Amino acid sequence: MDALLIAKRGQAQRVKEVVEILKERKRKEVVEHTTTYRPWGSYTILEEGPRYKIKRIVVKPNQKLSHQLHYHRSEHWIIVKGTAKVTIGKKTSMVHENESTYVPKSMGHRLENPGKVPLEMIEVQNGEYVGEDDIVRFNDIYGRKNK
Repeated sequence: MDALLIAKRGQAQRVKEVVEILKERKRKEVVEHTTTYRPWGSYTILEEGPRYKIKRIVVKPNQKLSHQLHYHRSEHWIIVKGTAKVTIGKKTSMVHENESTYVPKSMGHRLENPGKVPLEMIEVQNGEYVGEDDIVRFNDIYGRKNK
């Protein structure tokens, strides 16, 4: 659940007014959830501003994200729980709890969870554009294509 409405009994129908206020304030919650579910797990947007976005990413055991790159942003990954198998360019390494790695802009990369527990990490994106459509996928085991 991404939102909770608390209203007096009999006033729940006024939710439309709340939505209109959110639209006026140009809040993204009107059209997208803060938590997004993918075949490999989920991500939650913790904070976003000009030139940056911070996410909490959870990758299910034995799952992996697509091999991809971003033209307009770099990413910093901090592992909170579990172990990540990280491929950046042609180098693959294991990144453990309380360790981090950096993905430069325009560099092919992939994140995998080779473990038996969910992988939890914080991703800090930085660049001139941090929209979700700045993803070029090269290989995706779930059959997703670039939009």
